[in-house]
Amino acid sequence: MGAVNFEFKGTVDFEYKEFIVRIAIIQSGGANFLSVSTALERLGVECCVTLEHDIISAADGILLPGVGCAGFAMQHLHKHNLVDVIKNVKQPLLGICLGMQILYDFSEEGDVAGIGVIPGKVKKFQYSKELIVPHMGWNNLIVKSDNDEDKSLLSSADNILCGLSLTDDVYFVHSYYAPVNNATVAFCNYGVDFTAIVRCNNFYGMQFHPEKSGNVGTKLLDNFVEIISSNKSQ
Repeated sequence: MGAVNFEFKGTVDFEYKEFIVRIAIIQSGGANFLSVSTALERLGVECCVTLEHDIISAADGILLPGVGCAGFAMQHLHKHNLVDVIKNVKQPLLGICLGMQILYDFSEEGDVAGIGVIPGKVKKFQYSKELIVPHMGWNNLIVKSDNDEDKSLLSSADNILCGLSLTDDVYFVHSYYAPVNNATVAFCNYGVDFTAIVRCNNFYGMQFHPEKSGNVGTKLLDNFVEIISSNKSQ
């Protein structure tokens, strides 16, 4: 494949050849693309916000950020014929917040079908006097393990968790959640256990905002960049 030109932040073109890792950020609608791209720049990664199929397909890795509602995000992706593009990517793809939720089969938010690359149904938190919705603030990650004696994220086999510990908190803002299932890598509790990090084949998701989660979020994004780099070298 020849060189592909990215339009970086809508102003700067660069040829797709000189950088170790190149990430396409899918413009899913309503997302804070600047904060995500800035977080990646701090890691020395070149990225671009795009709706172009060729750029997404040519990227080494893909981010799908999102804030807002699932129905609007899916409508936006369908409008730009991106659902099948996302389904068929072979590179590592990371969905963030709403971007993670729409990777699932279905969301109760608007009763809308998702992209369907991760099994499960996204549900709404049930408001109560003890449980304020949305879930907003810091919460700690718990590794999903079949071994009760192995609860350290440091010993997890999944490289997305490399270098983390059970004392690490991340920042959440969400009213809907994905229940824990076989694809769950790490979870949190907010009245109910819910998926915080998910992986299904080359599709990853983080319910929280890594770009707002300080050094822990930076480490998680760096781990994802390392996964992209390792995948590229295979």
